[in-house]
Amino acid sequence: QVQLVESGGGLVQAGGSLRLSCTASARTFRTYAMGWFRQGLGKEREFVAAISASGGSTYYGDSVKGRFTISRDNAKNTVYLQMNSLKPEDTAVYYCVATLSTLTYYSRRPDAYDYWGQGTQVTVSS
Repeated sequence: QVQLVESGGGLVQAGGSLRLSCTASARTFRTYAMGWFRQGLGKEREFVAAISASGGSTYYGDSVKGRFTISRDNAKNTVYLQMNSLKPEDTAVYYCVATLSTLTYYSRRPDAYDYWGQGTQVTVSS
């Protein structure tokens, strides 16, 4: 069982930045593909970003491409989501996800991930 703990959410003005972190309890973190999803109030769950186990491949949702960056530090069992140029429509609960995988695998499908964090709230004011 892998536990994921997100941090770094909060309130920020439009145009600002936040960095989310997700620390995993997995002893073999380097063998897990990681990702982020979000869900706004009354909205459907949305894919944000994914990164392969090796960190060599990344994938972004269309609404965040060019503004958000996903990265990982396998030595710290942590994946990050740097969010720049934030917009009010980015307001949501952000969830960290993980799945045991090959070095190059990543996915935008929520059912591809076996483990989900509790979520961290991001609120962007206009």
